[in-house]
Amino acid sequence: MPRRRRRGAGRASRWLLAPALLALLLLAGPLVALLVRAPWRDLPALLAGPVVLPALALSLVTALTATVLSVLLGVPLAAVLAAADAWPGWLRRLARALVTVPLVLPPVVGGIALLLLLGRTGLLGAPLFAVAGITIPFSTAAVVIAQTFVALPFLVLSVEGALRGVDARYAAAAATLGASPLVSFTRVVLPLAAPGLAAGAVLAFARALGEFGATITFAGSLPGVTQTLPIAAYLALDQQPAAAIAIAVLLVAVSVAVLLLLRDRWLGALR
Repeated sequence: MPRRRRRGAGRASRWLLAPALLALLLLAGPLVALLVRAPWRDLPALLAGPVVLPALALSLVTALTATVLSVLLGVPLAAVLAAADAWPGWLRRLARALVTVPLVLPPVVGGIALLLLLGRTGLLGAPLFAVAGITIPFSTAAVVIAQTFVALPFLVLSVEGALRGVDARYAAAAATLGASPLVSFTRVVLPLAAPGLAAGAVLAFARALGEFGATITFAGSLPGVTQTLPIAAYLALDQQPAAAIAIAVLLVAVSVAVLLLLRDRWLGALR
């Protein structure tokens, strides 16, 4: 029997070894430095201290809220993008481009854009303030909106990919049994795409928890109101560097936990 050929680009040239090692050093070096310099003995006290604990509580609440909003808004959008006949092709391509823009947009630019939309003089913020007296910026709601803005694309793209992988014959069989399109989607298609939905929700939560630029621009850094973990780490770096390092270690731990949760989905495809 012929031997099965291994996938890959073949043997790498030894000339590539040095830049490859340099790239790994660039990626791993900062993390190693953080772990080496972390105040491990004082870490529990720092995380429970007056600098970190309020920011941690606020971050968990806002990140979870942003994740729920991402699911509620992102699943319908992902379903429309995955359906070939939902929108015309050009409109679906435009919508997908709009979904991916926050992934490449500088976070500060996103915060400025949110201010121009929802600020007191913004396109939507001005009518809200004039009619109902509602001011969104520099509030906890502004934190949730900023986090949802940056986290939503991760949920949409993950769920869209999962929905595209569902065999259309299942929905067709449900339709022949009398199920409406909504029932078919919620009872048949969506459960089959549940792994992609779970992965997208985890990614959205991690992205919301680590959001900094759009949040500080749109929501500010009011302790207990808008000061999330990344903002607290940035502000503590000068006055309380140990607390800043403790927050950084916590956020790295969250990132590692996300990788472990999604290891089969990401790393399994590379084996």
